[in-house]
Amino acid sequence: MKHNLYNMRCLDIFLSGLSQEEYNKIKHQIDSSKLRRGPLLSWDIFMENYHKRITEAKKNVEIQKVIYLAKKFRWSNDLNIVFKENDYDAIVITDLSQRIIWINDGFTKMTGYSKKFAMNKTPGFLHGEKTSIESKKRFKEKIIQDRPFQDRIVNYKKNKTPYNCEIKIIPLFNDQTTHYIAFEKEVI
Repeated sequence: MKHNLYNMRCLDIFLSGLSQEEYNKIKHQIDSSKLRRGPLLSWDIFMENYHKRITEAKKNVEIQKVIYLAKKFRWSNDLNIVFKENDYDAIVITDLSQRIIWINDGFTKMTGYSKKFAMNKTPGFLHGEKTSIESKKRFKEKIIQDRPFQDRIVNYKKNKTPYNCEIKIIPLFNDQTTHYIAFEKEVI
């Protein structure tokens, strides 16, 4: 009986890690009459997978929002590749004058600034005492070149805590560049 109970717990763990699509593919192979319903003993494994799914769902919503903006502004960039190639905590989209037109929830989580506060401002509000003039100058020069680039800068959270921010900026274009998308990540 202990062996059977162990197998049921393993099945429990296995099933909790499947997406709905994966489960639908195999559910006909599971004899539900032999399954004993009981508490999930491996809650930590379940929660880890659940957190992963929630994170993926949030990223998918963000991607859909950016794709909506791409259609609105007729950007030619292949955004699916752009998102696959870039790891990020925060996303910032600016117009040509570098005014913020959209940020994701990760930006608020990373900086403490609300969407409402950030909208129509330039990212300069994140700069402070330890933000070097050289790094700001480098960013301006690279943006003028109108090519994707990656760099680091010291930014400041709403609570005035400095943090190192790795930023990859990609021009968004149709016939010409109309906006920029920045993938940002706090780094040590």
